[in-house]
Formats: sequence, structure tokens, C-alpha cells
Amino acid sequence: MLERIIILDGIDPVIFFGTNNSNMRLIKSLYPKLRVIARGNVIKAMGDDVETLEFEEKIRKLEHYCKELNLLTEEAIINIVKGKNDAFAALQKQENLIIYGMNGRPIQARTENQRKLAEAFGENDLLFAVGPAGSGKTYTAIALAVRALKNKEVRRIILSRPAVEAGEKLGFLPGDMKEKIDPYLQPLYDALEDMIPVAKLKEYIENKVIRIAPLAFMRGRTLSDAVIILDEAQNTSILQIKMFLTRLGMNAKMIVTGDVTQIDLPPSQVSGLTHAMRVLKNVPGIAQIEFNKKDIVRHRLVQRIVEAYENELRT
Repeated sequence: MLERIIILDGIDPVIFFGTNNSNMRLIKSLYPKLRVIARGNVIKAMGDDVETLEFEEKIRKLEHYCKELNLLTEEAIINIVKGKNDAFAALQKQENLIIYGMNGRPIQARTENQRKLAEAFGENDLLFAVGPAGSGKTYTAIALAVRALKNKEVRRIILSRPAVEAGEKLGFLPGDMKEKIDPYLQPLYDALEDMIPVAKLKEYIENKVIRIAPLAFMRGRTLSDAVIILDEAQNTSILQIKMFLTRLGMNAKMIVTGDVTQIDLPPSQVSGLTHAMRVLKNVPGIAQIEFNKKDIVRHRLVQRIVEAYENELRT
């Protein structure tokens, strides 16, 4: 009797095995001649050499399906094990697809400027994406970073934001440093949770594959083999954003996002984002994508709110 050991990589075992191991029970029933044991991210199959080899090949296909879609259904299991070609129909590239999010939801570049950002990501190492709230600039940037990580183009993702104080001093907020800065970084966590299974995301953060930190923690570092995203960059000073931009290392890409209409700096202080975009406008290898109200993909009222404030500023 031959024993094959299969280690699942890059997926959430909870999704793969199914609720109460329902997927694993189905897989076992499709291979009644094998003895199959599954624990953690390891599957052991014992039996005939030919059948265990076929079993491993099918598990690898199921693993690929689950990794791409963050989903594994009974229908997909049966189709893949039975060798039906339509099992991978969902994996066929949809128009403007970036990645599949949780439960197989396609995350796509939905507007012209989101598509420009996705295209520019492949052609440039530094990108500026500026525009109003709800235009999808940060969400698209994080989706591009997650895709690069899943495709093993980079080894890590680094997400940062300036911790600009709005009424409350950090020192007066309760908790340790992580608890103090987490509220500033929550939008980044929200986007990641849409794209990566909870267990896998926790593992990535614990192993520092995904790092989320305030801008001040970037000083003195060289960031290589990574996608680095600076969000809310309109609230950086000139020296801060210069410090951040010069962290770029080998095999790395950087995306800087912000909204120049929501600057929370003191009136006397120049936004580092607007300054950097002006200084670096014609530098090769740097792209600037300007989003507008047509890119807003939140509730329809968000676009109306943005328009109302624009009209107020004109009067």
C-alpha cells in the first residue's frame, strides 16, 4: 500500500474542506478504494499507486480552483474529479478582471480610470492615483497588490497611511501602539478581508507577508520584492512623502493614493502629494492617474454629495 502526502499551499483549509468537512467527505466518497486522512493543510492518501497518483492530480486541480476563487463547491468537486471541462469555466478571464474575491466574487476594474490604473501597474514601478472618495482608487490598488502576491511576483505587501490626528491626540487614545493606529488603517483591513480568506489573511499578517503600518514606521527601510501602497497621501508633508518614495527597492512597485480635496493638514502646510505629483510629473517609470466623480462606485448618493460640495466651492 502506497502513501501519498499532499500539502495544500496558499488556500484556507476551512474553505477547501467545507463546512463540517462536507467537501472532504464528498472527495472521499469519490475515491472509495483509498483511505484518506485530512488534518490542517495536509492530506494523506493510502492505496494503489495509480489511484493515489490520480487522487493527487485531482486534489491539485481542486487546490488551484479554490486558490483562484476563494471558493470550492460540491458541483466543482464533482466536475473536476470527473474530468469535465466546464469545471474551470469560472476561471476563464473575464473582461477587466483583477482577481476573485471572497466566495468567488470577481473584482474588476469597473471604470475607465480603474482600468488605466490596472494597465499602468504593469508598465510602471511608481503610480499616483488621486481622486474623490468612493472612486475605487485604494480598493483597486490593493486588488492589484493581492494579485501580484498570489502570482508570486512579489513576496509581500506593505500598506501604510499617515496617522493624521483629527481632534484627538494619539497619546490620549486607549491601548498600545497597534490599538492606537488600527482605526487609521481599518479601511485597508476591510479591503483585504474582501479578497483574502480570514484564516489566510491572519497567517499573512502574523508572518509579515502583509504588513500594515503608519507612515512614520517606514523611515530607514529599503522595501524590496513588494507592492507598497501609501493611502491618504494628501495628508503627508513634503519631507514625509519624499522619505516614503525613496524607500523603493529592487523588484518593488509603489502605489500612492489620495484625495486632494480632503487635506487635513494645517492651512500653512503644503500637501506632500500635490508637491510630489508636480515635481515627478515627467519622470519616466512614474504614472499619474486622476480619478473623477464618474469613477465613484459607492452608493449613488456619494457622487451627488461630491458634486454638491464642488458646486459649493465654486460659489
